[in-house]
Amino acid sequence: MADKIIRVLLVDDHQVVRRGLRTFLEIQDDIEVVGEASDGAEGVARTEELHPDIVLMDIKMPGTDGIEALRRLRELDNPAKVLIVTSFTEQRTVVPALRAGASGYVYKDVDPDALAGAIRSVHAGHVLLQPEVAGALLAQDDAGPGTGRGSTLTEREREVLGLIADGRSNREIARAFVLSEKTVKTHVSNILMKLDVADRTQAALWAVRNGAAG
Repeated sequence: MADKIIRVLLVDDHQVVRRGLRTFLEIQDDIEVVGEASDGAEGVARTEELHPDIVLMDIKMPGTDGIEALRRLRELDNPAKVLIVTSFTEQRTVVPALRAGASGYVYKDVDPDALAGAIRSVHAGHVLLQPEVAGALLAQDDAGPGTGRGSTLTEREREVLGLIADGRSNREIARAFVLSEKTVKTHVSNILMKLDVADRTQAALWAVRNGAAG
């Protein structure tokens, strides 16, 4: 049994998809499905109510879609990590979801064991990006903030940024530098502010593009 159970919320407008995901996830010793929602608005409400660690979110849903739900969760400063589960492979669909705050994505035909692994990886603080989507994000960022912003980072912030780009969680970064998690969170906040990016995903991509990754 894992030390910590990962609490998961399922958000998808197809009941058969939710049932299939629940059936598989409920046999995992370290994962608990705490609830379901059939659209983005309900997903936001249930996330606020149930406090899951991970939200498995579909993109295309009637009413409030997954991207709008992500934006609302960011506005609410909800700490849940969102893993997109989608049947859409186009970059024009997936990239906006990542920009809205998703920690990664998997396809609906993903191998069940790979899905469980993705949930554990995102829960640990990693970002799941396919190479072609990472490339698309980087290409779009070329018109964004310049590399000059990185010159304001302290040496420690650059070191922390390198580990963020490596997919490390705050806890892992704290252990690596023998710091408290609170101190690491402060460094991360400063990095996001100085680079003028919204989240860890964009900070990691900035680091890769500008040679700051390990």
